[in-house]
Amino acid sequence: MTELSEKEKNNENLKYLDIKELINILKSMYDNASRGYKATMINLFGIKYATELKNQPIKYIALSATGKDSLYIEISKGIKLAKFLK
Repeated sequence: MTELSEKEKNNENLKYLDIKELINILKSMYDNASRGYKATMINLFGIKYATELKNQPIKYIALSATGKDSLYIEISKGIKLAKFLK
């Protein structure tokens, strides 16, 4: 078996983020967003963590991190956009 590169190790670790970690990451991105960029940060969260968000309760994550369950739509947009980015 070949040894994983540093990038592959990081990608493997990201696959195993649990719901609490995802909530904390989104909360931090949302709370620290500049004025007018909260939705953008939610989109970026969806893009960056698209793999980890598969089969996760996105509405629950959005509600827990932001207090607004309707923002799951913005996370979903980010997940869809991730398919077009490298």
